[in-house]
Amino acid sequence: MTRANAVAMPKILARNVSKIYPTIDGETVAVKDFSLEVADGEFVCIVGPSGCGKSTFLRMVAGLDDISAGSIRVSPGDEPGKPSNSVVFQEYAIFPWKTVIDNVAFGLEMRGVSRTKRLEVARYWLDRVGLAKFAGYYPHQISGGMKQRVSIIRALANDPEVLLMDEPLGALDAQTRVVLQEELLRIWEETRKTVVYITHSLDEAVLLGDRVILMSAQPGQHLATFNIDLPRPRSIETINGPRFAEYRAMIWEKLSHEVRRAMEQQQ
Repeated sequence: MTRANAVAMPKILARNVSKIYPTIDGETVAVKDFSLEVADGEFVCIVGPSGCGKSTFLRMVAGLDDISAGSIRVSPGDEPGKPSNSVVFQEYAIFPWKTVIDNVAFGLEMRGVSRTKRLEVARYWLDRVGLAKFAGYYPHQISGGMKQRVSIIRALANDPEVLLMDEPLGALDAQTRVVLQEELLRIWEETRKTVVYITHSLDEAVLLGDRVILMSAQPGQHLATFNIDLPRPRSIETINGPRFAEYRAMIWEKLSHEVRRAMEQQQ
């Protein structure tokens, strides 16, 4: 493969991906023939009705779920030993018996990075999100928003090729969610990580994403793509603009039909 071809290749390439689960009533198709390309440094948000397979697709990209059909490829970077992905879930997936700084440094510890180096990296990220003074605290001593900040920077500290985020702000109250949306925008502007982000919030998808991918009701298929041509850097003030409202309305017009269809499937 030539260097030019390597540069042109997407960071994530999913082709005709399907996921089938065996159940008591037979096979259930959760995701069907789903294809997606994500460029290096792109922020892609995926929305769709509940149960459409958004999280299932993300787990397949992460290698946490097997693929029933099709293929997913994450292109390696130039730096050997770098993890292909890190995942941030909605739940605060941090270790209660470890301090904040040791939680942030955990991925580096698993990679065999020396304690001195990994704590240096962890302190850098804690400082970036205003948690430096909480480095020695344990998870039960900090708020939910702080815990999720720890989850996010733990993923970033490990310097993955791809950051996979499954409704990482979904469990937070509205005010904390706004604060973390702005922090996430700021961090992404600085790092330009490749991100695939699952959310139920159209506001969040339009605010964060370069593109918004709409999945259909089960079985989840790639229904539509919306290119979000809003200038960056963005902030929470972006939500107040007329073009933002146009994008949100455009996506909802298609999504609402899928939401109704998903509800009918449950009856």
